Amino acid sequence: MSFPAKILIVDDEPRIRDSLKLLLDEQGYDVYTVSSGQEAKDILSVYQFDLALLDMVIPDMNGHQLMEHIYETSPGTMVVIITGHASLDSAIGALRRGAYDYLRKPFEFEELLKTVQNALDQKKLKSEKEIINGKLELSEERYRYLVQNSPDIIYTLDENGNFTFVSQAVKRLLGYDADQLIGKHYSTIIHDEDMERAQWIFNERRTGDRAAAGVQLRLKAAEGHEAFRACDVRHLAIELKATGMYDKPVLEPDKVYLGTHGVVRDISDRKRLEAQLQQAQKMEAVGTLAGGIAHDFNNLLMGIQGYTSLMLLKIDSKHPHYDKLKSIEQYIESGAELTKQLLGFARGGKYDVKPVDLNELVEKTATMFGRTKKEVIISTKFEQDLWAVEADQGQIEQVLLNLFVNAWQAMPGGGDLALETKNVTLNAAAVSPYGLPPGSYVKVTVRDSGLGMDENTQRRIFEPFFTTKEMGRGTGLGLASAYGIIKNHNGIIEVESKIGEGTTFTIYLPASQKMVQKDAGQEGIILRGPETVLLVDDEDMIIEVGAEILEALGYKVLTARSGPEAIEIFKANKGQVDIVVLDMIMPGMGGGDAYDQLREIDPDVKVLLSTGYSLRGEASEILKRGCNGFIQKPFNIKMLSQKLREILDNHTG
Repeated sequence: MSFPAKILIVDDEPRIRDSLKLLLDEQGYDVYTVSSGQEAKDILSVYQFDLALLDMVIPDMNGHQLMEHIYETSPGTMVVIITGHASLDSAIGALRRGAYDYLRKPFEFEELLKTVQNALDQKKLKSEKEIINGKLELSEERYRYLVQNSPDIIYTLDENGNFTFVSQAVKRLLGYDADQLIGKHYSTIIHDEDMERAQWIFNERRTGDRAAAGVQLRLKAAEGHEAFRACDVRHLAIELKATGMYDKPVLEPDKVYLGTHGVVRDISDRKRLEAQLQQAQKMEAVGTLAGGIAHDFNNLLMGIQGYTSLMLLKIDSKHPHYDKLKSIEQYIESGAELTKQLLGFARGGKYDVKPVDLNELVEKTATMFGRTKKEVIISTKFEQDLWAVEADQGQIEQVLLNLFVNAWQAMPGGGDLALETKNVTLNAAAVSPYGLPPGSYVKVTVRDSGLGMDENTQRRIFEPFFTTKEMGRGTGLGLASAYGIIKNHNGIIEVESKIGEGTTFTIYLPASQKMVQKDAGQEGIILRGPETVLLVDDEDMIIEVGAEILEALGYKVLTARSGPEAIEIFKANKGQVDIVVLDMIMPGMGGGDAYDQLREIDPDVKVLLSTGYSLRGEASEILKRGCNGFIQKPFNIKMLSQKLREILDNHTG
């Protein structure tokens, strides 16, 4: 008589705990549930379980501690980790400590059942394999069923290292027929660079001193194996478990080595997750550095722009220095564009967020690009009634231009550039690898007929300073900047390409219910005013040039070089300061804290936020708290004059 498998569920969320129990009860399993680590310890002292479904985050202890307790008190219990996106790296760590598998929330019912069944099959297989050294007594038919239905490769080697048995999983994972490997040495399928490690492992099995568990190797796939046909990689990342077989119990001193048996598990997905985590950490570190450089560089550009604006204010187009000063402004704009790319890569440059019509933006940007690149034939396919997205229009325009330029450079003799927009709904499976919620998204596709890219280039395409262009033709920041901007907008950017078949970039941005508002700007007009302005910045250069610009516009100017000094001046002149131009990044008291204290003194204070950089979206947070506007350095006198009048004339307090 067989008994149903006994399963323990450890999760502090009642809804998830009860749902799992209900689903597994219906499959005939004997299910117990607990909500804490201590409850789990208590029940483990009473019952032996075949499988534990363990949430990594529980109130009174972490998942790793509970795993260790399970392995100490009930070593035969299989462990499957349940993890959310935030604890993914913990789940990877748990796999290294011996967990069988993990499930990422949210997961499908079929995925749960498959994982549970595989784990229980592995437990059966493991318990039956323990009898191998004592002349296996289970029926060959039952053993073969378990082995051949395992998702992992089960193998045995003779004393010389030749295969005597390989399970059918080798066909699915590596493309070899099992019979094809029988009699061949294990080195036939070991990656050349891992050969020395493999030899050490299998030589150790001769002594019986230990059984290798969790050793990572690479195995060579069969030529033409379908799973590897679309990429440059021709090997499989695996985890090897190997145990020696002897004619006597392993502790007997005069035992004779007969061979090795073990399990090979595909860990390609785990390695990809680890690589994604490392890449994200690297991008974060370089992004922080890039953002800091952009902030300092924008302050320098601001000083140059300020004095250039003041000189242009006092001369007309007939002056002998007029053209030179306008050229300086153009160089400043080029420098500002570079810092925008740095800020985009740093994922800290999203400021002017409002509902945007991507049909209109894609068409406008493509038209502008097409005027200078006549050899590129641009076609468009726009969805009618496209959903709006909330975005920084200038930054999305920068992304599109970067993609268009990339396409143009991939088509040296000209070619086709196809642009498409579409409303789409992404489910949990589509967005979970990116840590985003399912729902409505707007899809933008940029497809070229260029040279295409190999697999290695695609893997590195979004890295900062990576470029395939010759020296002088690019900074390597364009696509890294695009990646940072789209991630900062809670979106997705993907690339598909094949050599000789062109490249397709696909962008997904969250849809918005808000209505798109049309701009009615006053470009080119300098607006003046008589009000009093408090200018706050920790850079002497910005204070000096900023004060001169404001005075030239007719304003009375007060200056402060720190947050505390600004608070004191504002208190001393309460009721007389009409607007505060506030730098966001300052030592000691930053712009955010200074803004909050200004609001405490006068809830109706008008503030224009100014900076060359936003630290992790801080500018957006200050704007959400009621700040009246934002202007990014470097700005010219026209931009500043219009922003000031916009706030002073339209925000009456």
